[in-house]
Amino acid sequence: MDEAKDTEEEGRRAGAGPLPFRAAVDALRTARLRPQIEVEPTRAPQRLAPYAYALEAAVVDGDQDLADGRLVLLHDPAGHDAWRGTFRLVTLVRAELEAEMAADPLLPDVCWSWLTGALQARGLTYGEPSGTVTRASSHYFGGLAERPSASQIEIRASWTPREGLGGVPDTAAHLASWCDLLAQVAGLPPAGPGDASVVTLPQRRGPQSC
Repeated sequence: MDEAKDTEEEGRRAGAGPLPFRAAVDALRTARLRPQIEVEPTRAPQRLAPYAYALEAAVVDGDQDLADGRLVLLHDPAGHDAWRGTFRLVTLVRAELEAEMAADPLLPDVCWSWLTGALQARGLTYGEPSGTVTRASSHYFGGLAERPSASQIEIRASWTPREGLGGVPDTAAHLASWCDLLAQVAGLPPAGPGDASVVTLPQRRGPQSC
């Protein structure tokens, strides 16, 4: 399948599905996000749930990406025993670390608390959280020996958002809290009253309806 057909098929999937899923996807476009965070739709995994929608984001400072990640919205109208609901949010967040921070033995616990704290700070109710925090270091040798050592943190997590009116979770608030996590991992200061704006997610090529 060539790229044009691939994006067209992705567009049909994003605009398909039962009403709660379509409403949850549409609500993502109303999120208030910091201007330093660039968000756009990306290809969603096809085998995790009957319906899926994915976003990727980067925290940008000039021409430098301070952190990046992906957020996937999953929906199974029949419900899922492990989720204890019909929706699930799955995320991956990555960022480079300073050597001093990477050496902190409490770093994994702190990063997990950033995730749960971001959700709680926006008053979101969720269930069945699970995930991993991985710390990795790279050391270079031979022809790459001049490169300084580098460390990276990676957070993989999933949780079940509480379903509201019509069986639809507040996906806009969950996206905003996820972006709060991205900003914190990237080392940005807390957002002030004027640091957020209504974002319209750019459309991928193809007949998307969200």
